[in-house]
Amino acid sequence: MAEKVKQYRHPDDPITLDELKGFLWAAATHLRGQIDAAGYKEYIFPLLFFKRISDVYDEQFEGFVCEGGVEYAGMQVEDLPIRIPDGAHWRDVREVTENVGNKLVEAFIAIEQANPAKEMDGRKIGGLEGIFGPKDGWTNKAKMPDNIITSLIEDFSKYTLSLKACPADEMGQAYEYLVGKFAVDAGNTAQEFFTNRTVVQLILQPQPNESIYDPTCGSGGMLVKCLDYLRNKGAEWQSVQVFGQEVNGLTSSIARMNLYLNGVEDFSIACADTLEHPAFLDGSHLRKFDIVLANPPYSIKEWNREKFMNDKWGRNFLGTPPQGRADYAFFQHIIASMDRNTGRCAILFPHGVLFRDEEYELRKKLVEIDIVDCVIGLGPNLFFNASMEACIIICKNRKEDSHKGKVIFIDAKGEVSRKNAESYLENTHIQKIISAYENFEDIEYFAKVADIYDIDNNKSLLSIQSYVKQKGTNEIYILDESLPKWIEASRSMHIEVANLLSMLKYE
Repeated sequence: MAEKVKQYRHPDDPITLDELKGFLWAAATHLRGQIDAAGYKEYIFPLLFFKRISDVYDEQFEGFVCEGGVEYAGMQVEDLPIRIPDGAHWRDVREVTENVGNKLVEAFIAIEQANPAKEMDGRKIGGLEGIFGPKDGWTNKAKMPDNIITSLIEDFSKYTLSLKACPADEMGQAYEYLVGKFAVDAGNTAQEFFTNRTVVQLILQPQPNESIYDPTCGSGGMLVKCLDYLRNKGAEWQSVQVFGQEVNGLTSSIARMNLYLNGVEDFSIACADTLEHPAFLDGSHLRKFDIVLANPPYSIKEWNREKFMNDKWGRNFLGTPPQGRADYAFFQHIIASMDRNTGRCAILFPHGVLFRDEEYELRKKLVEIDIVDCVIGLGPNLFFNASMEACIIICKNRKEDSHKGKVIFIDAKGEVSRKNAESYLENTHIQKIISAYENFEDIEYFAKVADIYDIDNNKSLLSIQSYVKQKGTNEIYILDESLPKWIEASRSMHIEVANLLSMLKYE
């Protein structure tokens, strides 16, 4: 039998999405035993971004050379969205064999300084200041010795991450994959879960020239997926203004990288606590947006309730939430950030906001101002490393006439498929939910339109089961089908109880 000839891949060949995912995760696993899994993102994302912008720079430079020669190209690259200063390119770092971390940090700083944000319309747009995140770890040889950094650099050097070899949408999907993998590998709790991309497709659909804001943007996934709606339609998406705020410095940097890697340049990402220091203002008022998307941290206890009680931005119009649950503080911030005419929002929340007694007064006022348009209950396990169920609350400042004084409740917890130990929404699930919302009519066991006066008389409950009739329990169950579901539910319960006990242990 003839020996099979091994085929070697050329670095400039187009890279498939599966190849990209595989090599990125393989590079990350080189850090195992060197640093905790929770720290992978501090190193892998900056290297991915550095390699990407270096390769795109080379690709654009070569294009200019073909147009008018080397001298012409040298002038043209000065006007590129991202500039790479002399000595700060990927290949410059790759040539170094000693004190590699120091050279890498020097390149990071030079790139950040060469690409300041643009001031426009009272906001900073783009810019790379601080985008590579904390830099001390790179120069700590006990933590990241030269051989580990060199190994990572060589891993990334096996592939060319130019736009031709790796289009922006493919890069974005691989980036999102890494965010999820890091969350799982680090064993993060539900308060830090990565939002499954299929869930985000349910969120309100933007139009060209609108503004989108996420006050707790995390790694920017909600913003990117909202723009994908326009891109997938072939509609103008680059005219959309993107705003985000994130309290964690490294995560806010990752959000900026994510937007750049997805081809988005007109964005403003601020690093600050949204409740304490809202970043986007219009004089003495909060700035208003056409769309607000959010997946706020669930029921946080440590926040400045006293300051919010006397909020100078007027965000406590429903009242002050209890100290142990800041959900309605974020909710009120979101509503206050919606444009008076075009503003609408979609928020992922825990189901507790729909029925908890301690928030009754806030919920009562929320129902009475008639901006809640829809409440959607999602199924379990739609988030990496968390079996919890969540809901989507959709609000509009100006409802359609047929929606005024009403709320539609959609029970979509059964709209879930499982494959390879992951739950997800298929297109049929998504279309069923969206169709129910758009038609705004009762569907037995699935959707119910309720009058806000009836809701008010029902203790202002917004829980879906209070309105959508549940199927009877006298159905016949088949053992072979039911047993795996029971085992999975039992497993999820034990995980959640273990997480709860762990949290109580450190309280």
